[in-house]
Amino acid sequence: MPNIRPDAKAYLDALAKQPRPPMNAQTIAMIRQIPPEQLAVMMTQAEFPVGDIAVDQKFTMDGPGGPMDLRLFDARKDRAPGPALVFYHGGGFVVGSIATHAGLAAEIARQLDVPVISVEYRLAPEHKWPAANDDAEAAARWVAANGAKLGRDITGLVLCGDSAGGTLTLTTTLALRDKPANVPVQLAIALYPMADGSRVYPSNTAFADGYGLDSTDAKFYNEAYAPDVNSPRHSALLADLKGFAPTVLATASLDPLRDSGRAFVGKLAQAGVPVSFYEAEGTIHGFATFRKAIPSAQNDLARIMVLAKALMDK
Repeated sequence: MPNIRPDAKAYLDALAKQPRPPMNAQTIAMIRQIPPEQLAVMMTQAEFPVGDIAVDQKFTMDGPGGPMDLRLFDARKDRAPGPALVFYHGGGFVVGSIATHAGLAAEIARQLDVPVISVEYRLAPEHKWPAANDDAEAAARWVAANGAKLGRDITGLVLCGDSAGGTLTLTTTLALRDKPANVPVQLAIALYPMADGSRVYPSNTAFADGYGLDSTDAKFYNEAYAPDVNSPRHSALLADLKGFAPTVLATASLDPLRDSGRAFVGKLAQAGVPVSFYEAEGTIHGFATFRKAIPSAQNDLARIMVLAKALMDK
């Protein structure tokens, strides 16, 4: 048995006793009937609420597929010119929302002391690849160009996301490297992303079942989003990474996606990109949104934010 933290084991043991329904077309149809705010309340069994935040404001932008919702979190009402963070939620490109990840977005706003703009991108299976990618890129470009609408003087972007949102962070950073936005991308923060879907890594097999991201769910997510796994717009590892923004990448040691994240860090380093790597030992995929159920995850997130601050201040 691999090393596992007591609180992560307790979470997995509880999950085994009351397993979530498997992800399939019927489950997704049921989830789509639940209002996002109600889903967010369901999340509070494992995750903290938004908490104390000075600004929590909703905006709408014109996206590639129609109007897109954004939500601004900021620990300060008034702020000097500086970077803004664009946040992409996780959920396998199929589930998740601004509401389900509001606690994490607000915590990042507090810890990094930057405005955070969370993005409601289109989900599969209703919207296949590259719909989420298109929305993620459009949102980053909109934020870069619309500081005045947000009440912020934005001088640079930080792109950040967890899981599928981490994948979108990597692909959007590539897109903005190749065709820059109104302000530069200063930093990418990818929490346990899928960095390469083109091959099977040892961790995909070692942690396929019983570690929170089960293989049947992962298979459904991939079939629902139907990406071209050999495209750098899904598997960012396959791109030339020279000129990629400075990056903080976090993995979990018991995550099926761990090895693709590690490989991405190695390729960034080979390309001469400033990179900080954090592996949360003895814990599982999704830890940043399980901070109530897995209390040690709060410390992991704090450590990742310290690495992010250090790269931002260079």
